[in-house]
Amino acid sequence: MRLREVADILEGTLYGPDDIEITSVCSIEEAEEGSITFLTNRNLIEKLRGSRASAVIVSEYLEDLPIPQIVVKDPRYAFAQILRHLYVRPHPPKGVMEGAYVSPTASLGRDITLYPNVYVSDGVRIGDRSVLYPGVYIGEGSTIGEDCLIYPNVTIREGVRIGSRVTVHSGTVIGSDGFGYVMHEGRHEKIPQVGGVVIEDDVEIGACVTIDRATTGNTVIGEGTKIDNLVQIGHNVKIGKHCIIVAQVGIAGSTELGNYVTLAGQVGISDHLKIGDGCIVGAKSGVMRNLTRGAYSGIPATEHRKWLKTQAIIERLPDIYKKIRELERELEKLKSGGGDG
Repeated sequence: MRLREVADILEGTLYGPDDIEITSVCSIEEAEEGSITFLTNRNLIEKLRGSRASAVIVSEYLEDLPIPQIVVKDPRYAFAQILRHLYVRPHPPKGVMEGAYVSPTASLGRDITLYPNVYVSDGVRIGDRSVLYPGVYIGEGSTIGEDCLIYPNVTIREGVRIGSRVTVHSGTVIGSDGFGYVMHEGRHEKIPQVGGVVIEDDVEIGACVTIDRATTGNTVIGEGTKIDNLVQIGHNVKIGKHCIIVAQVGIAGSTELGNYVTLAGQVGISDHLKIGDGCIVGAKSGVMRNLTRGAYSGIPATEHRKWLKTQAIIERLPDIYKKIRELERELEKLKSGGGDG
């Protein structure tokens, strides 16, 4: 692809020769001749000067840069666009392939692909152009919208509703039983989990994620939310729109997240809490109370700035302890009359 074509796709302004052939999209460190890269941090300009990239996507024109530049509003988004254009290919529909099982009562949309060893149960509905890879199980009465991509060995149990343009990566289980028991006469008796799961449009769910079905009602994942690998979402949890849930997060039952919430890696959230719109919770934090908009860190999670101050004090504790012991000895001397004054 010529550089002029790249600029047209990105609707950017090109500075430099327009006939350079672009064959790959790379980071600054990995760029080779024929690569286009992007710059969002001015601290990397010198590294860019020394790279072999043939062109760069920037947010503003940079003087004295020896390679062509395409100026756009958001270089990171433009980088994603050109990656999608160069590398992501449409999936040609293959229909129901030999070895896939589809119940006679299931409803299949147009131009779908069901690979061998897919199992589609009674009453399932699958929308147009969706792709189910080998080993996918769809439980009774579940629905999958249009243009969905379900990777190998995903289990979608009964009564799950998945919207359109949803991607689910390998090993994920949607609709597993919620963890609900009641103690009766010395035994943990299971509370039947009879609810469902609703996954709204444009959600992406990583590998080996578990999303439990509700006890009653629905566990809900809001539109546009992105969930990383190895996340556990408990029964009756409600996650708002366009949230980011990073790897190894655990959310206990009946907790509600607002819109645009970010949970960094290994965050744990207790049950029956409310996390407000726009909250950001730092890695390895433990949330044990309701949170309003803001940034939080630590166990228990507290305001991020307060947590930073606390961490600074913790690092000084050995010196503080030593000083306190010295003061205690001086005080003992004074009490015993051994002081100088």
